[in-house]
Amino acid sequence: MKKLFVISGSSGVGKGTVIKDLLKNNDDVKLSVSTTTRKPREGEVNGVNYFFVEKEAFIKSVNNNEFIEWAEFSGNCYGTKKDFVENTLKNGQNVLLEIDTQGALQIKEKMPETVLIFIAPPSLEELKKRLIGRGTETEEAIQKRLSCVEKENENSKFYDYIVVNDTVENAVLKIKEIFNKENQK
Repeated sequence: MKKLFVISGSSGVGKGTVIKDLLKNNDDVKLSVSTTTRKPREGEVNGVNYFFVEKEAFIKSVNNNEFIEWAEFSGNCYGTKKDFVENTLKNGQNVLLEIDTQGALQIKEKMPETVLIFIAPPSLEELKKRLIGRGTETEEAIQKRLSCVEKENENSKFYDYIVVNDTVENAVLKIKEIFNKENQK
């Protein structure tokens, strides 16, 4: 039985890097592409990194019950389309979502068999260094993201696994072990 895996963690913790490495040579897992109202960052491609939509279109999808979960974060909306998850699982592939803790807990409530994995930074100082190092956001936006860390860490107690991203290689190895263990149940 294939499963839905959700990876969450604070902004800047390295989720994207870990997931990119995790998906290399792994045809058994399909990454779900979230829909968002935020503007694309440099290098992001519509339909690959996110589906970028206007807020009005997003709200219409919410009203049509098209999302398995959705949330507003830092002034932008993010959501996961229900039909993608259901069809991928039916086609015999694991599904991997990269979403915030609020959305993850919504999914776990609706689909208790979902496996939640929280990626934690080695320290708060390292997280701040990573956010600043991105060079993509204002100081105000960085502070806003950092203010959410406490709530995300609090929500992580409801997760099945917590993986510290000390190095990408170690984090990926631990997550692969989790996938193997969960797919054997």
